Amino acid sequence: MPEQKTEALEKLMSQWFEKEDFWITYAPIMFDDNHWKEAPTVAEYVKSIAKLSEGDSVLDAGCGLGRISVEMAALGLEVTGVDIIEAELQAAEESANAEGVKLNLVKADLRTFSAPKKYDCVVNLYTSFGYCDSIEEDMKILKNLCDSLKDNGTFIIECVSRETAILYFTEGEVFERAGFTVKTHFEVVGAWEGLRSQWSLYKTDEKGNEHLVNNHVFVQRLYPAKFLAQKLVEFGCKTAEVYGDFDFSPYDQHARTMVIVGRK
Repeated sequence: MPEQKTEALEKLMSQWFEKEDFWITYAPIMFDDNHWKEAPTVAEYVKSIAKLSEGDSVLDAGCGLGRISVEMAALGLEVTGVDIIEAELQAAEESANAEGVKLNLVKADLRTFSAPKKYDCVVNLYTSFGYCDSIEEDMKILKNLCDSLKDNGTFIIECVSRETAILYFTEGEVFERAGFTVKTHFEVVGAWEGLRSQWSLYKTDEKGNEHLVNNHVFVQRLYPAKFLAQKLVEFGCKTAEVYGDFDFSPYDQHARTMVIVGRK
């Protein structure tokens, strides 16, 4: 992917992820029961991949509601969760208290985040990457996270890549969730440089008529896996391997997602 800005794509990008009202409305839609159920398994994979022991430190960058952070803490890890949304951090704290585990929660913008200490492992999971206005800002995040790692630490990033977006592309779907009828529509931006997503929420009245109550459009920049792996090496990792899932399955036509494991 070229380093220069892609003007057409960047005109569509906006800092929607900074808006509290978006997350209050859409978090129950995007984080359904299945995503909560998979959290313990993902946490186990993180601990295994990074070869972590009880008391080792983990930075969960873009921790959101804390679904993975809480599970990692339950495994005996010292977890710091960073997010830009105060409401998400409050929800993460409530989840941690309910589970009887401790989280260190920090409100910060990952583009300017400077870790006060180095971590044994840094994770960025569930497609929490690729939403900034420019490639340069996205790369600032990657560099900041690599800089947050101890020597011999492990960086794990899992997100939609250009290849998996092509592999699983659909123009949209309709489903019921959190009391809404949810209608999604997806479009490719440029030469698979980004994916434009529209999420529309409808309520049905007593007469059976649907009414639009919320509509949100955002664009995720799509990076090739090889490009991101090369950037991790450029930013200080000794190696960066690409996999099709947390179980180290191949990154091929059967890949469920993109997981990159960087070793510093």
